[in-house]
Amino acid sequence: MSTQAAVPEGYVRNAAGHLVPEHQVREHDKLRDQVACELAAQALNISEMLAAFKKKALADIDDLIAISNARYGVTIGGKKGNASITTYDGQYKIERQMAERLTFTEEILAAKELIDQCIRKWSEGANNHLRVLVDRAFRANRQGQISTGDVLSLLRVEIEDADWKRAMEALKDSIQVNGTAVYIRVYQRVGDSDRYDPINLNIAAV
Repeated sequence: MSTQAAVPEGYVRNAAGHLVPEHQVREHDKLRDQVACELAAQALNISEMLAAFKKKALADIDDLIAISNARYGVTIGGKKGNASITTYDGQYKIERQMAERLTFTEEILAAKELIDQCIRKWSEGANNHLRVLVDRAFRANRQGQISTGDVLSLLRVEIEDADWKRAMEALKDSIQVNGTAVYIRVYQRVGDSDRYDPINLNIAAV
């Protein structure tokens, strides 16, 4: 892998990779660069801290489960590996949740065509809302990917029609498990109630 050459003293490198004399860079550009660099450095540090926290949390929960197995011969959590542990006073709750990553095979195209045939066959008007639901389900994002949640929502639509059921079978056949995602979620109890609010580790939710 190639590495960029060191920047000579008195120069800075611009976004195109060109060397620019430092005295030719506007003061506001320097200020913007300083703010962006400082924020990016902090973000990288926080990202590393979150990765270290997740690694430690998973290891600690695994150790707790192993101790429980050895001592009592039972497991904490369900068959998919989910686990929930709570502090002695009930103030905090930590959950390990494992979810399958789902993708779709090329059979999703056949499922989409079968669904479209159903909607064309049925009378308009009563099925306008279903058309909106289908269009939304198969709408790709900027990366060209289809939302698994939106597509799977079609499986919950109960319609007594043989062609629709065939379309849903094709949809099920197109689902492919592509690994497992592991999440760590931390909650704090609200006062003395039975409700727990999440401690946000998502920057958009803080």
